[in-house]
Amino acid sequence: MYDLIIIGSGPAGLSAAVYGKRAGLDLVVLEKNPMSGGQVLNTYEVDNYLGMPGMNGFDMGVKFREHADKLGAEFREASVLSIETGEEGKIVRTDGEELQAKAVILAAGAVHARLEVPGEEALGGRGVSYCATCDGAFFRGRTVAVVGGGDVALEDAIYLSRLCEKVYLIHRRDELRGAQILQQELQGLSNVEILYSHVVEEILGGDQVEEIRVRNKKTDEVFQLSVAGVFVAVGIRPSTELVRDLDICDEGGYVLAGEDCATSVPGLFAAGDVRKKPIRQIATAVADGANAAVAAGNYCRNLSGQG
Repeated sequence: MYDLIIIGSGPAGLSAAVYGKRAGLDLVVLEKNPMSGGQVLNTYEVDNYLGMPGMNGFDMGVKFREHADKLGAEFREASVLSIETGEEGKIVRTDGEELQAKAVILAAGAVHARLEVPGEEALGGRGVSYCATCDGAFFRGRTVAVVGGGDVALEDAIYLSRLCEKVYLIHRRDELRGAQILQQELQGLSNVEILYSHVVEEILGGDQVEEIRVRNKKTDEVFQLSVAGVFVAVGIRPSTELVRDLDICDEGGYVLAGEDCATSVPGLFAAGDVRKKPIRQIATAVADGANAAVAAGNYCRNLSGQG
């Protein structure tokens, strides 16, 4: 019986491990991938994490893991199949074993929806980005494309218009889906060109993004645009399949939890990109991990006091 099981070892999970070990909790971190770090591993450069400007994302993920290792956190590579509540606590079933703990922190992150076009994966972190506020500053004074038509895509295009020489907004439908106030602001920007009923068919480049191949869905005309970056904003899916049947998620699948990261299920906490919140950044994930570990520690101590 562990005090705490942490599911996921991105910034939120690793932060929870550090704070949990410092609080003296007997914990284990379960990670389905061979390496810890989460999405940050695929980020070429992180320029907005306090005290680490210009840090390579892979190196940052390694440093986060080293901190948890130094404190003696236990890690196991495993895919979690279910989380259940038993008589003595939580039961976590993986593809290889069954574990028990007084508390569980879900920090499994989220997955950005992809275009699934040639060049997207190969140039990920080298011009292909899924976060304008994270990476936009690297493209100051250059030409970029944003793909999508919802609120996030519109917000990204507006944000990038303040940094970049030109922004193409490429949307597969003949009208945008984002809020009217965002559409009005966007249409008033002289350096933003909206391409309705267009799709990106390929992302081209050597070491960095250089061009995109675009097709007009109505005419089938295919042409290429010279861009330094492609910001994909076609949706995000939180990795919350394990708790979808617990009635703790909103319509988008994000877990409803307060600043202490406690859900309505006693002993179950949510941290990082799985939690409903306005900003999803490395800094907020780390903060969630700290809050969740402290709250989980208090929960465990209260259980012991009751016993």
